[in-house]
Amino acid sequence: MFGAPKTKDLTPLQVQAALEAHEILLVDVREPAEFAAERIHGALNFPLSTFDPGALPEAGDRLMVLQCGSGKRSAMAIDQCRKAGHAIESHLAGGIMAWKAAGFPTVSIDTATGSVRDPG
Repeated sequence: MFGAPKTKDLTPLQVQAALEAHEILLVDVREPAEFAAERIHGALNFPLSTFDPGALPEAGDRLMVLQCGSGKRSAMAIDQCRKAGHAIESHLAGGIMAWKAAGFPTVSIDTATGSVRDPG
């Protein structure tokens, strides 16, 4: 589409550094069961299946960054934001899969004990 704004792809390293510096608000658009099983520490869950750009929290002076499993659903959510007139255009390229491939930790559930593993 000519003239359409481009989604800003952020690397796992950029997202990790910005999270540590409290410069971003990370929004995970995966479904609740996916989020409960494994997530990036500090992420909020706003599932794509019920996604409403108007319901997103205020990010204040932080940049809102969307994230999913691979980058596809977060790009779809960004498109919904644009159509609703919200200036949200950044996402974690490659999603949580790229995050883990880069060696960054996730919060997960130990299926043997039910306890939460949170290295962050």
